[in-house]
Amino acid sequence: MNWKTDFRSLYYDGAPEPADPRLNPKETALLVIDVQNTYLQRPDREGLSKDEQRRYDLWTPFHDRMHRQVIPRTAEILAFARKAGIECLFARIASHTKDGRERSLSQKLPGWNNLLLPKDEQPSQLVPQLQPTGDEIVVTKTTDSALTGTNLRLILNNLGIKTVVCAGIFTDQCVASTVRSLADESFGVIVLEDCCAAATEDLHRKELEIINMIYCHVMSSAEFRALPSLSSFRN
Repeated sequence: MNWKTDFRSLYYDGAPEPADPRLNPKETALLVIDVQNTYLQRPDREGLSKDEQRRYDLWTPFHDRMHRQVIPRTAEILAFARKAGIECLFARIASHTKDGRERSLSQKLPGWNNLLLPKDEQPSQLVPQLQPTGDEIVVTKTTDSALTGTNLRLILNNLGIKTVVCAGIFTDQCVASTVRSLADESFGVIVLEDCCAAATEDLHRKELEIINMIYCHVMSSAEFRALPSLSSFRN
């Protein structure tokens, strides 16, 4: 994989390769988006109807990717970021009210996205493997974009952050919405493709092609750690 040439849409066919981002750890933040219990919980397949089993099986590749790749690699990049002095932040979907009446319209419409996640209940919590440590900041949102639905913009500005490195789910929904918002606010954005997932691999890759080069740079977690400006933190 070569982040400088991969995940390109037709818009950037033939465009010159981007330069390596020059990152100052004190001006860089890692943002982990929506890796919450609700998205990893699964019922017993044997107790489901035939149609429910069909949908269960369609989601199995997502769960495999989350457990085998996204969660462990995100845990690794969190450890790396903490060692490098990069600010680590977390975003999660949760309602402040029990009935979710303050949620944005996109989270009230009928369908898969209509999840009621009161903030103090177990399904809305971050997964155990990706918990904040010390005084790391968690923002709670009732929108897809972590920037639009919280005071994250103010927090990043107050921290002196210029570049935000994004990981989490879902690539084509809350991750992409957050990336666009950050780019519109003139933050530099990096998306760690192996620390993200969508419902299908095709949706994941297509969304990365859409946002790459214009809203962010897409690279793997290994490529991020290998950036020359972070070389002193690799050992």
